[in-house]
Amino acid sequence: MTESLDLLIDAVRDACNSTQWARGVQLQRGGAVTFEARGEGTITLRVAARRGLVAPAVTLAPGDPSWSCECDARGEACEHVAAAALALREDSALTQATEGESVTTIAPTEGRIAYRLGVAPAGLTFTRVALSAAGELPIAAPLEAIATGRADGPRFVAAPLDLEIERAGGLLPAGAVVPRERVERLFRALSSSREVTLEGEPVRVSIERIPPVALVRDRGAGFWVELTEDPRVTRSFAAGVLLLGERLALRGEAPLNARERDELTAGRYWPPERAGEMVAEWLPILAAKLPLWIDTIRLPQSATLPPRLLVRTARDNDALLVSAELVYGDPVRARIEDGRMVLLGGGAVPQRDPAAEARLLKELEASLRLSPGGSLRFDGEAAIGFAAQLSRWSGEVDGDAHHEFRDDGALMVALQFDAQFEATFRTSAGARPRGGAAAVLRAWQSGQRWVGLESGGFASLPNDWLTRHGVAVADLMAARDASGTLTAAALPELARFAEQTGAPVPNVCRLHVDRLKAALEQPAELPSDLCATLRHYQHEGVTWLRALGDCGLGALPADDMGLGKTVQTLAALQGRTLVVAPASVVFNWSEECGKFRPGLCVATYHGANRRLDPAADVTITTYALLRLDLPALAAVAWDTVVLDEANAIKNPESQAARATLQLRAGRRIALSGTPVENRLTELWSVMQFLNPGWLGSLDDFSDRIERPIATGDSVVAMRLRQRLQPFVLRRLKREVAPELPPRTELVRRCELADGERATYDALQLAARTDVVEQLQSGGNPLHALEALLRLRQACCHAALVPGSGVLAAAGSSKLSLLLELLDTAAADGHKSLVFTQWTSLLDLAEPWLQRAGLPYTRLDGSTQNRGAVVAEFQREDGPPVMLLSLKAGGVGLNLTAADHVFLLDPWWNPAAEDQAADRAHRIGQEKPVFITRLIAAGTVEERVLALQESKRAVAAAALGTGGALAALSRDEVLSLLGA
Repeated sequence: MTESLDLLIDAVRDACNSTQWARGVQLQRGGAVTFEARGEGTITLRVAARRGLVAPAVTLAPGDPSWSCECDARGEACEHVAAAALALREDSALTQATEGESVTTIAPTEGRIAYRLGVAPAGLTFTRVALSAAGELPIAAPLEAIATGRADGPRFVAAPLDLEIERAGGLLPAGAVVPRERVERLFRALSSSREVTLEGEPVRVSIERIPPVALVRDRGAGFWVELTEDPRVTRSFAAGVLLLGERLALRGEAPLNARERDELTAGRYWPPERAGEMVAEWLPILAAKLPLWIDTIRLPQSATLPPRLLVRTARDNDALLVSAELVYGDPVRARIEDGRMVLLGGGAVPQRDPAAEARLLKELEASLRLSPGGSLRFDGEAAIGFAAQLSRWSGEVDGDAHHEFRDDGALMVALQFDAQFEATFRTSAGARPRGGAAAVLRAWQSGQRWVGLESGGFASLPNDWLTRHGVAVADLMAARDASGTLTAAALPELARFAEQTGAPVPNVCRLHVDRLKAALEQPAELPSDLCATLRHYQHEGVTWLRALGDCGLGALPADDMGLGKTVQTLAALQGRTLVVAPASVVFNWSEECGKFRPGLCVATYHGANRRLDPAADVTITTYALLRLDLPALAAVAWDTVVLDEANAIKNPESQAARATLQLRAGRRIALSGTPVENRLTELWSVMQFLNPGWLGSLDDFSDRIERPIATGDSVVAMRLRQRLQPFVLRRLKREVAPELPPRTELVRRCELADGERATYDALQLAARTDVVEQLQSGGNPLHALEALLRLRQACCHAALVPGSGVLAAAGSSKLSLLLELLDTAAADGHKSLVFTQWTSLLDLAEPWLQRAGLPYTRLDGSTQNRGAVVAEFQREDGPPVMLLSLKAGGVGLNLTAADHVFLLDPWWNPAAEDQAADRAHRIGQEKPVFITRLIAAGTVEERVLALQESKRAVAAAALGTGGALAALSRDEVLSLLGA
């Protein structure tokens, strides 16, 4: 961690100017940096600036290294990033947080500001609070006074909106009633906040004015009209504040004169003999001033206005929208909503005709299956059918959209076979679909039978043809660049597609395929300086790498771990080569180059004084330095670029993945024993480096390939395997190296002691009570990972659990079993590797080994000289035990001196465990290898073992061999928690 942190600080300092760096030092020394959150390899901190009134968030990733800041400063870095990086180095608790350690000493960042409204007889009360781990702390003084130390108060993170709300509230004391004259101004400021509650319930604040309404209802034989609250109001408060459901608003004034207001407030009765006067003269004037609510069907009419049906149509892309209304008047004077008449402006008030309304509604239902008040949406074939039905209806239709939903015939396809592949669809009349071939393919993939045309109509899809060839067309069109030219990787597919459709194979495809076949059939000539005797399958791998490279195609050697991917790659290197690898295996590459290709001039691009050596045949660097020094590395026209442990670019949005795409290379190679760990998009990211554009865009790949395979679509999985086959060479040990000694996997269960069981059961009960309830109500599974972590730690040693107290000195059933197994193995002359993902568990294991007198060595992320540690263990007289962290020791090591591997804590991604086990079971191993998983009986660890098997499915679907997925779904988390 220290090395990567130093690299991060050096990079930040280089990116800052002197003023920014000096300000960052001042901020850090002044205690302006606080912990916010941590993620996978990242930590987020807040840096209080400008007297604490502004605190931008800074996210650091020491392992890359990279950073980002919320402030608007220009340039690569700012004083906030500098302060955060320095704080990370100075605070050991923050440093542990980036390494995934259990940390309880980090104080949470004082939270955002929220607003609490209460109810008092005189109006609403107003309180500002700061949210933090300690709860809600009232803010009673001005924010600036608290920030500058002139007043006491909680720490906070203020936004410009909070300052605006403070000004609007006039610095009200906590819990004070908002004066009537300040209500509107305060509501205007609060309307932009999402942190407002009323009596503990979330509310939205609106500045809308809600006027009263005039309610007209029956009273005896006559009518009663009165001024009343809007029926939507659920509660009213003093100072003119209204609650409408979950929204606060202000009471509006009706534009009435004093006489009208007094009259309507008291209510006015209209006897039946004056009903005509009310309808013809008084109500139209009133309707022009405020809303009318008519709660009667006996209003007289001043003119005969029969009810009528009005069907409205509109078009929304390829969908037909239809609604219906029952109205009176032409133009419309009123409409019927939920059995009531709603007047639309002034004019005569219609006399309702319930019998006529009932007949019209019955006709609408029988003819069109519609009812007033709603809106229906018809897509594709349903829209065309409804439009035809509507054209036969004798009623009134408002809008012409339904005329566009007509059948204009079937689509035909024309294919253009060359480097600029094109599929063109049109009707016999020449009409083209809107959106071209892409729209046709989307409609077919979503199960539709029709597609919209540029001319306005619709055409039926050639579904039979698309069933046979649609997937191939979609793959080829996705593999085109912006100019429509196919990537070289797609030319063999284009040749196969041409043969399937009976079209002539384009010359560019034929020449490309013939050249590739010829290169694959002729065994590659091995370099004269190669100091290794290659096995048959390894020579085949060299031939394959050379053949793809000669044809401008990227290659992914994905052989099982331990089969010699490195030596095959070294034998295939041609020209000036750049090797990008994790920092932990740079020394391995340098040693392997000297061992197998001593004739090559090798340079390591690393360290503070690094520079490119133009005379070097092979330059070795890291992913972190690739990002930092991208301009220099991208300026070289490399003959070959090799990515080792290519899962380092599994996130296509990461800076590392984007950086590799800017490298120039004639030949591209990506090495990975686990090309799929979490999702298929990881495979897309590696392939985008090897053969840019071949698998289409990321969105297209996710929609057409990743999601169907994740849901069990075997046809899509088979198609992906066929497409990957030319560019992925994946061979298993049992297939190509049967001479390897057997590998036996064992599970040893231990019973937790009474104290350990009590700790575990308490943690599990808390998880089921809190976390499971959240998950079952739709919460994010990530919220449960902390609970799972604590359960898994309790299975290994109670001291790993935060707050364990006296349990820290207690024993561990699992470590007792481990010591017994290690002692037996050492006594029989065997060497053992012990893996765990927690370095703190290694710390706990060391005293046990020391008391037992078992010599050991250790390798984790803090190990400085990895080569010396490995060499010491590999010696025949070396220590019989090596302790390793899963992250630091799972890749890039050859530890064939060991024939026993112990995995202390199972992980739901078995690929990580397989990598660890293959440190011993690889070429060069002569003894049978035993892989032992230590499992606490009756715990989450047993459910993890069961989950491991199901997580291999998607990788196996993509590659046709074993693999694993690590991402956890909600159901899987619930299963692990025993719910």
